[in-house]
Amino acid sequence: MIHGFSIPEYLWDPTFHRLASAGFRVLRYDLFGRGYSDRPDVIYDGDLFDRQLVDLLAALKILGSVDVVGCSMGGSIAVSFAARHPESVHSVALIGPGYLSGERLPFRLREPIGEYTMAVSIAPTLPDSQRADLYHPERFPEYVEKYRPQMRYKGFRAALLSTLRHYIVVDSSGDYGRLGKTRIPVLLIWGRFDQDVPLEVSEKIRAAVPQARFHIIEDSAHVPHYEHPEIVNPILVSFLSTTP
Repeated sequence: MIHGFSIPEYLWDPTFHRLASAGFRVLRYDLFGRGYSDRPDVIYDGDLFDRQLVDLLAALKILGSVDVVGCSMGGSIAVSFAARHPESVHSVALIGPGYLSGERLPFRLREPIGEYTMAVSIAPTLPDSQRADLYHPERFPEYVEKYRPQMRYKGFRAALLSTLRHYIVVDSSGDYGRLGKTRIPVLLIWGRFDQDVPLEVSEKIRAAVPQARFHIIEDSAHVPHYEHPEIVNPILVSFLSTTP
């Protein structure tokens, strides 16, 4: 299970325990620079995130193919992992996945003023900005409060800024196309009122990945599995249970 741009492993709280109770072996982890993972002083790009997952599976001696689940930016990482290592992937489940189109980074985030912008303008607003992930944020007060501890560790802001500069600006459409040419089963779940990755983006993904099974979750935004686990969990369990 691969989380998104900045919210670490707690993003999967409602899903992780349900899958485990259904008998699956479930692994969730923090991407470098987030949560309780290290914050190395490196370039945060697709190669880094891919290598982290490859090394993690090897370190835990997880052999054979795995089911990869990704949300938001974690979705694009999952797609790239499947495109690069199709022999290691049994299925892919995507929840409001990032579909990166290679847009130019805004000037205020480029060098040399990007560090100042991140420290003064962006980072202080990050916890409260997570409310936009939810269609009913008032129902989930813990969603924002769980975000703050990771910000105390040195390197958090630098990791996010490097990700913006070296990963978010890269065109991921080719990886979606390569996934679509495989026989890997794909599940695609989207919140009706997603503001981070609007619902219309799903049309591009479905065109690129024709084998994807598509579900729209009403009354939810960017993280429908968090807002409505009673709807999403059965869909995910069924998909993982019936995939050949």
